[in-house]
Amino acid sequence: MLMPTVSRPPTSGPAVSRRTALRFAAASAFGVASVPLLAGCADGEDADTEVDSLVAQSRLARRDAAGAAATIALLPDRGAALELVRAQRTAHADALDAEIARAAGTYPDGTAPTTSAPPSATPTAPAPPPGLEQLRADLAESQRSAADSARALTAYRAGLCASISAACGTYLAVVLP
Repeated sequence: MLMPTVSRPPTSGPAVSRRTALRFAAASAFGVASVPLLAGCADGEDADTEVDSLVAQSRLARRDAAGAAATIALLPDRGAALELVRAQRTAHADALDAEIARAAGTYPDGTAPTTSAPPSATPTAPAPPPGLEQLRADLAESQRSAADSARALTAYRAGLCASISAACGTYLAVVLP
């Protein structure tokens, strides 16, 4: 026995059922609604921790640069090596500050955040030059700190801290033996 067949009118494209269209619309709505939530996860506490680590590295770099500059007065015969350390540690601090500013963006008034400490209300007596041994100890601390930061950071920031750690190691082993 033959069954009657029902013929459909010809369509111009693929047929999508109403149920399939509703499923697609629900999935799209969920996907669009969840994007800000996922973006919030990436920008939260982890990014603040990374920036804090970079601020600490910047301060260490500025301390080392100032120590190298002060040590030049004590050891003029090592002036070229100490000037190299001073210049490169200043460059490290500048690169870290640039990454901090990039991560922080700008304030609503158009100014950028800075990593410099606020001026002290009480004047402090100038510290004596650190000397070569103190500078070496400071550089060793900076090397360890940058290496630890590189392990905890991601992408460019990790590479930046890793290269700073390697540079500090080079200063200790080659430039200031």
